[in-house]
Amino acid sequence: MAPYESDDRTTAGEVDEPRTGRRRAARYVVPVTVMGVAAATIGLVPAIASSGDPDLPEITAAQLIEKIAQSDVEQLSGTVKITTDLGLPDLGGLESGLMSGAMEQGGDDGSSADPSAKLTELASGTHTLRIAADGPDRQKVSILENAAEYSLIHNGKDVWGYDSASNEVYHGTAEASGKDREQRRPPATPKGFAEEALKAVDDTTSVTVDGTAQVAGRDAYRLVVKPRQSGSTVGAISIAVDHRTGMPLKFTLTPSSGGAAVVDVGFTKVSFDRPAASTFEFTPPKGAEVTEEGALDRGREHSRGPERGPKSEEDLAKGLDGMRMLGEGWNTVATFDTGAGGGMPTGDAGGDVEGFLGSLGDQVKGEFGTGTVFSTRLVNALFTDDGKVYVGAVTKDALVKAADAGK
Repeated sequence: MAPYESDDRTTAGEVDEPRTGRRRAARYVVPVTVMGVAAATIGLVPAIASSGDPDLPEITAAQLIEKIAQSDVEQLSGTVKITTDLGLPDLGGLESGLMSGAMEQGGDDGSSADPSAKLTELASGTHTLRIAADGPDRQKVSILENAAEYSLIHNGKDVWGYDSASNEVYHGTAEASGKDREQRRPPATPKGFAEEALKAVDDTTSVTVDGTAQVAGRDAYRLVVKPRQSGSTVGAISIAVDHRTGMPLKFTLTPSSGGAAVVDVGFTKVSFDRPAASTFEFTPPKGAEVTEEGALDRGREHSRGPERGPKSEEDLAKGLDGMRMLGEGWNTVATFDTGAGGGMPTGDAGGDVEGFLGSLGDQVKGEFGTGTVFSTRLVNALFTDDGKVYVGAVTKDALVKAADAGK
């Protein structure tokens, strides 16, 4: 078992007792990747609350993780604040230009109420959400904006998206979207982030209880997850767990480079009473433009045309079929071959896009050859000139080493 690397002090709540059964999962958005985070060694020594914090019964990290796993909260409502700071470059007015170009290529069949596009706004900045849930078949999340609101409602088989700013409505079905019970939950909740962070357990990580806290007026334990390995961009993950229900109330991920949290999501208000049934009822407002899920998909295919298909996306899909994982634990790096030899995949836009993307990255060399590294405060992605991609929540140097080792 690897020793604790940060110092030689004993941390309350931590002993060397590994669990088995590590699982790794990753979802990719090029050039930025969102990866499932591995958790590891479970502490058995209880932590004591500091002065001024809630005085709760002692609990070990193993018991607290079990409490999270056994949490059966199905009814709730509340307000969630989410802040995401990946440290992406400020593109200024170029963002609107790129979006306009994308709209021209994609046709005018899109809908501002389409959740697949709207919820990506949560990937940056600070947002306030109202969330409600009543079992696996009724959820609602509303993104509050200046003088406007976007709501995503799941009620039985129906999925509705409504953008009050444009008075546009999206309608689909859970079955058509292939969503199972686990996927039919309000997005961007502390519980979802915590489950991703605790998906895997091995000896590359320490998991400890670090006292108590109050979140949204409720007493909670603080669970802290830290990598033992050097080379990770993750500094620490803090999860505030409701001491009565076992439900995560707040999730904070800070980078190893320091500074503000990369992801900070937590309830500011929460109730575990059953929401009124009317919360999940929705009827399109008078005069609203309603887009059906099937019509939206057909519109995209029609506007794309047989000769304008995104060859780079096809190449990436082929490459993902052959994805390999290099390294272990927090230093895991995913690699795949795009099949686009000669540099980064650029689709129809050609060299202009390649030149622009290249200006946002750092040129690197190694035994693997040459390539470009795109960096955020959490994830780095290396595109080699021969068409391979290496992605991980690791430093640029660790990424280059992984590429050299995987050559």
